Amino acid sequence: MKLVSTLSAAVAATALIAGAASAQTTTLRIQTHQAPESASGKEVKRFVEQVETMSGGSLDIEMFYSSSIVASAETFDAAANGILDCDMTNGSYQTGKDAAFQFVADVMGGYDEPLQMLAWIQHGGGRQAINDLYNDYGMQFVGAYLGGAESLNSTRPLDGIEDLKDFKFRSPPGMESEIFAELGATPIVMDFTEIFTALETGIIDGADASTLANNVGLGIYDIAKHTTYPGFHSMATDHLACNKTVWDGLTDAQKEILKTAMDSTALRLMMRVLVENGEAVATLPKEKGVTLYDWSQEDRNAFREAAVATWDRWAEKSPAAAKLVESHKAFIDRIGLGG
Repeated sequence: MKLVSTLSAAVAATALIAGAASAQTTTLRIQTHQAPESASGKEVKRFVEQVETMSGGSLDIEMFYSSSIVASAETFDAAANGILDCDMTNGSYQTGKDAAFQFVADVMGGYDEPLQMLAWIQHGGGRQAINDLYNDYGMQFVGAYLGGAESLNSTRPLDGIEDLKDFKFRSPPGMESEIFAELGATPIVMDFTEIFTALETGIIDGADASTLANNVGLGIYDIAKHTTYPGFHSMATDHLACNKTVWDGLTDAQKEILKTAMDSTALRLMMRVLVENGEAVATLPKEKGVTLYDWSQEDRNAFREAAVATWDRWAEKSPAAAKLVESHKAFIDRIGLGG
């Protein structure tokens, strides 16, 4: 009887411990627009594993890939309203709320390397400036990750600024179109899925699609035999942003785990893209007959000047946009990118 009593007590204690652990587990429902098989999607999956391991099970993440719950542009609001807990998409979807979101999502022409953008966040006052914006919408910025500069692709040479004259290319809407138009190009806003037909029929000369390696995977270089590399014009920066009430309810340790895991994700993605782009550089000229164009520093500076002129116009759209533009400009000068 004593043995049975002891075993019963042990089972009861185990159940109590398991119940307590379960009660202490916080589940975060997060949506990303990335597909699980993409380079970014693979690193998001690793992020989930890392958070759950580092937290010892106190954080459980339910990740929804490819915007499977709500549309990509609706993810931020879904998190702010409690349908989700966090948003792992891109701030550019929110520029209709405030032009300032553009300068979190993609500082067109601002930085040469992903590390420079991340350095602005960590050491240039970026984190505070972003949260001053996000907190107004009930959200908390946790961290960012980006693979690297995207490569323009074309059916005609793109050796420098002069080659942008009358260059008809697929462009996303917004600030990018304005910058390229200022340099003599003809941006045509169209859906991503229309790129191939438009290239084949000559409606466009080229397209802004993605990084060199992703462009290879998309099959763009089967048609377009000219591309810029390293890229210079765009580095889309995805974020992790959480409902402010949910964030405030986390322990300090859980908050630090999420921030640390985001930093790790950013570094891993940069390394992954570096390798994949390098493999593309090694094979594209031989296997696809693609010419790569590395723009001169003079041409890069000229593009940055046009970009900054457009930033200044966007800065007039809202006080928050003006604040972020000034922050980026100060940091660019501080690290010697001002030309």
